[in-house]
Amino acid sequence: MKEGEITMFRPVKIAQIGIGHNHGSAKMECMRRFPQLFDVVGVCESDANWRKQRQGWKEYQGIPWMSEEEILNLPGLEAVCVEADVPHLNEVARKCVDRGLHIHMDKPAGERYSEFEAIISRAREQNLVVQLAYMYRYNPCIRYCLDMVKSGKLGQVFEIDAQMSAMHPDGYRKWLEQYRGGDMYIFGSHLIDLIVCMLGEPTRVVPFLKNSFPENSRCVDNALAVLEYPRASCTVRCTSAEPNGYYRRQLVVCGSEGTIEIKPLEKPTIISYAKREDYVGGEIHQNSHPDARVYLDIPVTEGRYDAQMRDFALAVRGEIANPFDYDHELATHRSVLRACGLPLEEETMP
Repeated sequence: MKEGEITMFRPVKIAQIGIGHNHGSAKMECMRRFPQLFDVVGVCESDANWRKQRQGWKEYQGIPWMSEEEILNLPGLEAVCVEADVPHLNEVARKCVDRGLHIHMDKPAGERYSEFEAIISRAREQNLVVQLAYMYRYNPCIRYCLDMVKSGKLGQVFEIDAQMSAMHPDGYRKWLEQYRGGDMYIFGSHLIDLIVCMLGEPTRVVPFLKNSFPENSRCVDNALAVLEYPRASCTVRCTSAEPNGYYRRQLVVCGSEGTIEIKPLEKPTIISYAKREDYVGGEIHQNSHPDARVYLDIPVTEGRYDAQMRDFALAVRGEIANPFDYDHELATHRSVLRACGLPLEEETMP
């Protein structure tokens, strides 16, 4: 099947449990834009505060509101979009897989590794699709970069530098206080996922978690993690206090045959590529330092979640295999927790 192609099949019967996650409304909007892929049959939220704040949003208008039990007992339900507030994601996801339902699960996957491991184990037993909502996996420029790494065109990757920052209000930093990893848990996890996609699980992760502005909150608002590999080192940085941080979000991948830089990561996504051959053995003088990179024109025309949710529907229907399998999700989450300074119940590496 060609990328982006949609075959003719009846849409996946799906519901959304939770509206407390900040990406929940966008997922609902995306699913409703693709009626050929999804038949959205219901939505629920057990927290009265979230219902008060978000139930009236346009993305949910016209969708039946139900209780969680009503959704889980819907005849013919195939899948659930798990969009509860972050502390409750694992709880909801476990209920869904116990009912034999495929899940698109927002992230991160909880601070206790054993809980997520149990979800994956139960899903594996039933051959259920588990898709974690790391949206950068499907960014066209990042997919180009991943393909360059996996095809060997970048040569031996020896360094990755990733950054995902923003300027967040004090209220958001207060919300971050409930997570030991703070910014690294919520934002750095996106970047760790990409590094694991390229290089696999790191041999060691060293976190540096700082509260740089204690007068505003007690959260980790400035975080760094170093991911170590036998022949590479990678850094992940994120902060809630950087002016223009959103537009400085970046991914830089350095290999023996070339370097790819993506900056910013979104809105717009700008990607450049520097080839080794332009610097070695060419006409460029060895003592000069030219900027010989080229900017690549990779169209970014889809919505943030379109390709991801399309893959979810196709995987549920058996049209494709889930590109991000159970073992990848477990390796990513182990790496995320280590980057947050959180112990695993079992520290043995696979």
